[in-house]
Amino acid sequence: MQLKNRRLRQQLSLATCALLTSIPGQASADWEVDTGILAYSETDRVRAVKSIITAKRITDETTTSVTLLVDTLTGASPNGATAATTAQTFTTASGNSYTTAANERPLRDFRDTRSAISASWEKVLNRLFRLKLGADVSTEDDYDSVGLNVNLSRDFNQRLTTLTIGAAVTQDTITPSGGTPVEGSATDGATISTQSSEESKQTTDLLLGVTQVLSRTTLTQLNYSYSLANGYMSDPYKIVSEVDAVTGDTTGYQYEKRPDQRIRQSINWTTAHHLTEDVIHFSYRYFWDDWGIDSHTFDLKYRYELGAGHYLQPQVRYYMQSAADFYRHSLVDSETLPRYVSSDQRLGEMSSYTIGLKYGFPLFTDGNLSLRLAYMQQSGDSSPSDAIGSQKQVDLFPTLEAVIINVNFNLPF
Repeated sequence: MQLKNRRLRQQLSLATCALLTSIPGQASADWEVDTGILAYSETDRVRAVKSIITAKRITDETTTSVTLLVDTLTGASPNGATAATTAQTFTTASGNSYTTAANERPLRDFRDTRSAISASWEKVLNRLFRLKLGADVSTEDDYDSVGLNVNLSRDFNQRLTTLTIGAAVTQDTITPSGGTPVEGSATDGATISTQSSEESKQTTDLLLGVTQVLSRTTLTQLNYSYSLANGYMSDPYKIVSEVDAVTGDTTGYQYEKRPDQRIRQSINWTTAHHLTEDVIHFSYRYFWDDWGIDSHTFDLKYRYELGAGHYLQPQVRYYMQSAADFYRHSLVDSETLPRYVSSDQRLGEMSSYTIGLKYGFPLFTDGNLSLRLAYMQQSGDSSPSDAIGSQKQVDLFPTLEAVIINVNFNLPF
């Protein structure tokens, strides 16, 4: 199921930051293997398990890396319709129906598995230049993606300053179950008018970044990224409720329709400072696009050394965003339909916070293991001022809670 807009994002390597947080006494090696498992569970909604393994070979002049990933998602995802004071019944493309009880947000059951492989090759061209090439391929039941990327880095100022430029291109193919519904078309929740069996999207990403060593204990990095996407942007499984102008009762539904182009830009600032023993990381990201969304992300981590390679790392993250220009929790059935509309709450005004704790310790001779537990809560306006009639009796933006568990294992050999 297409739960997220997927695109290849190129970011600068933080290998130099890793020097500030490496485990004392860890030996260098020609090969290094990292494995990880992530378990993500939303209350009464999405559950995900992601498994990843990365093998990296390091020589004097080249670094080769291959990553395999498999993630499985199950549970229920909002179909876009708002909660109502009466029960609502919907039919999927396969002909199965499901009913949502009164006063509850309509959720659609799903199951999906994604498999992906990525590879990169980095070459030291000379004392000052490094080139990195990469490729990615992923596939799932209704979404396939292929991407290529390139980064070029150049050191300045006695190698205290590094400038990096990067570019990436991706080609995505979307094949929704039952076909792609006609964007903006009306539906009674049981019929589907399809416009095609397959859609596509192309994305180009550009990156410009600078990393600066400020002192023996402080490193900072500033990235600017630009992304241009063209093609099918709508979520084929999302609908929008139409309600009566007086009572607010649901009278019908229509499929969402998003613009077929999106320009995204962001600025990301990261700083790592090594104290006497501990390390503190802080990052801030500002994002904006031509859909009217802008967001701010603050992330603070503190690595507390316990000794003998053991450490604790608490984390606090805060995120807030504005709504897309075409975001609507519902439509009034008597109004002129807008050109674009989506009730996907990921495009709405919202905020979230995450608190987490990570514990790491040595394992075997040169390996290390880390365990992380985090809690995330996302919320928006549950009772917007433009709610009508019976809509004032229901929660139009339910709070989302999730628990995240990470297990990572690293072993050089």
